[in-house]
Amino acid sequence: MKKFTVLGNGSWSSALAKILTDNKININWWMRSEDAVQHLNEHAHNPNYLTSVEYDMEYILPTTDLVTAVKDGEIILIGIPSAYVPDVFQTLDGDAFESKKVLSATKGLIGDEHELMNHYLRNRTALKKENYFCITGPCHAEEVASEKLSYLTFGGYDASYTEQIASYFKTHYMHTVCSADVKGIQYAAVLKNIYALGAGIAHGLDYGDNFQSVYITNCFAELQNFMDVMATEQQHHYNTSAYLGDLLVTCYSLHSRNRAFGNYIGKGYSVKATKLEMNMEAEGYFASRGIIELNKKGNISMPIAEAVYKILHDKKSSKKQFKKLESLFN
Repeated sequence: MKKFTVLGNGSWSSALAKILTDNKININWWMRSEDAVQHLNEHAHNPNYLTSVEYDMEYILPTTDLVTAVKDGEIILIGIPSAYVPDVFQTLDGDAFESKKVLSATKGLIGDEHELMNHYLRNRTALKKENYFCITGPCHAEEVASEKLSYLTFGGYDASYTEQIASYFKTHYMHTVCSADVKGIQYAAVLKNIYALGAGIAHGLDYGDNFQSVYITNCFAELQNFMDVMATEQQHHYNTSAYLGDLLVTCYSLHSRNRAFGNYIGKGYSVKATKLEMNMEAEGYFASRGIIELNKKGNISMPIAEAVYKILHDKKSSKKQFKKLESLFN
């Protein structure tokens, strides 16, 4: 059995660590905080995220030593929020991933160039294209913690090894699906977080279910338009869980951090106040800027993503931006 190194100890990383250790797979678990490492060692719980999960410490080596954790792992699972990836990885040499398989669970765009994780690593490290894999949903960390039946999609360029990596995450509560559309499913994961912010804003503005259903339908159409231009390496099966399913659950679920973030904004909270209130990262906030920057190349009609961007980054009125969207929807 391969040894994993898990980077990050937020909700999603904690859920994936649970799946691996439930399957009796050994992991190095890198955390920034020495207090978190000590707490996990002493109490078998993550002190800050998914605190109800009790880990089998026989399979976990917690550490704050990033270099050693990466060196000792065969498969490196990246669960760090996208905004912090450049800062964390600057301590690693360019050849740190040369002999590794990398599995990204980060659902965002990286750095000032707003790159997908595989492009970011390819441009800065010796990671081989066929050794890169990614995870998308639809799947919430909280439901993994309570072992509710969930589904994960694994993307990779090497089909046989993608299936092998997916097999490490199969449990009685987790089904897995494999895809060759590495670029597409990553962009879909970025976009659904932005649209979930908008769904939350709409809820905060007191729009009802009828509007939300129309809103999400138009989000799905906008996602497809973007993908058809920007992610052309594979055919996209939009009716599958990695696209439509992940969009639906992130927009509707009460577990969705992006939806919750947007809900505060719609109720009139500032971005700063919302961040303080939630004390958690919402990937869609950072992605909303990145997608607009990327779209300067594609020049795709994206009124929903643009509205979310204007609300969050230009401090435009939520009510006025959604009033404009009302007349555009079919």
